[in-house]
Amino acid sequence: MSDAKKLSSMDASFLYLETPEMPMHVGSMAIFRLPEDYKGDFFEEFKAMIASRLHVAPILKARLEKAPLDIDHPSWVEDDQFDIDRHIFRGSLPAPHDRATLERLVGWMHAKLLNRARPLWEFYVFEGMKDNEIGLYSKMHHACIDGGAGAALTNMIYDVTPVPRVMEPPTAKAKVGQEPRDIAANLVDSYQQLWTKPFDVSAAARGIELPRSGKSDLGSILFDNAMFQIESAVKFAGSIPTMLKSVSDVVGKISDPKSRDSIAGMMSPPTILNKSISSERSFAGVSIPLSRAKALAKQAGGKLNDVVLAISSGVVRRYLMEKGALPNKSLTAAVPISLREEGNTDANNQVFGMICSIATNVEDPKTRLETIIAQSTKSKEMSHPLRALMPQVSNVSMLGAPILVQILALLYSRSSLSDVLPPAANITVSNVPGPRQTLYAAGAELLHIFPVSISTHGIALNITVQSYRDQLDFGFIAGANIIPHVQVLCDMLPEEFATLQAAFAPPADLKSAAS
Repeated sequence: MSDAKKLSSMDASFLYLETPEMPMHVGSMAIFRLPEDYKGDFFEEFKAMIASRLHVAPILKARLEKAPLDIDHPSWVEDDQFDIDRHIFRGSLPAPHDRATLERLVGWMHAKLLNRARPLWEFYVFEGMKDNEIGLYSKMHHACIDGGAGAALTNMIYDVTPVPRVMEPPTAKAKVGQEPRDIAANLVDSYQQLWTKPFDVSAAARGIELPRSGKSDLGSILFDNAMFQIESAVKFAGSIPTMLKSVSDVVGKISDPKSRDSIAGMMSPPTILNKSISSERSFAGVSIPLSRAKALAKQAGGKLNDVVLAISSGVVRRYLMEKGALPNKSLTAAVPISLREEGNTDANNQVFGMICSIATNVEDPKTRLETIIAQSTKSKEMSHPLRALMPQVSNVSMLGAPILVQILALLYSRSSLSDVLPPAANITVSNVPGPRQTLYAAGAELLHIFPVSISTHGIALNITVQSYRDQLDFGFIAGANIIPHVQVLCDMLPEEFATLQAAFAPPADLKSAAS
């Protein structure tokens, strides 16, 4: 990363919304198995492998550089004091050295903020587990990455054979800074384009590129922001036809009487899960067969995401029933949707979300899944017009916004407003597609990769799913003051999945499905 790169508004928002009670990093708990005859030092070999591949993901050597007075978004700059020993650590797992102990430790560690003076990521290697297993807890700030970019980083960390690849670094290029006269010349050229491109709708939609100083002093930031505002205005003008069509589609759907029931179904009832969270976390993971989940989705006429929602719904429904706190109205789930185009591996956030009813008010598991399929289809139809709007509004920049948003986020956190305001959604459910082939890291076979995501004020429970080989690895994380032992929900999941399978199995197969 040779030049400073300013964060987009969406990426920067994860920094501004972060508070001690609400860290904004994502991660995973990976489980490896070493070969029976392994005699080396896995920690040192893993660290050396990552060190040799840092050029593949420049974001791993980038730290934040704040704008003066926080008047604009910060930038990513190369950390000239980067030390990998400050990012990859050898963890100590207490007895009995099993996965349950590791999960409790991961929950505790995930509640700790990352140090913003350094690149925003950390790896912890836990050796000495039972059955020759190794645990790897990783966390990276959401300002750096979304699920799509995380899958791209997987390619950097893992190999498809036990023998690690040799990834040669690119030839170093000398840094060439722009002279003031070069900036002025580029500005004149861009000014000429500015008068021609607004009359070319297709060109305006693509936007223009104005010069930047690339410096961090106050005057340069003001100049660069002015250039950004001009670029945004030109791009906005070119996107007006698309935006008007999207707004028209949204208004049409809202005014359609058939859509009013869908909108009503997206309203979330208050529950015990929708309160202010503490600075502690509870984490646990569980796996189910991917092929069976896909077969179930096919039988039900839905998608894998629908099955994930139905399983999550069944687990949360059972938990709330045991607590005597299940509302009559169905709960909703916030479901992130990637805007990332195929082949795009940029380390940034390209995502928006939809709200979907998860039919917790339906007792019969078969009817519940069928209802979720219908509701998710309607939610996708309602949110589809908004996809075209997101690229236009996701990078809005206003001088002074960073400090203002941080103050508002802190006030929201300290005032416990989430205890009294209606929740936007009741839980978060995310499904991240992963590789089907077996992966390795420093010679160790990857067995599982359980996602560790974000709990927020008002939405204490997050269920994120990662597919790998023929399994779905569920990662449950919650504010520990709301759900002290989230393992209770994980223990319910296999039975809920079996119940769903039995509900869709032919009569002759009921016995085998239940077993």
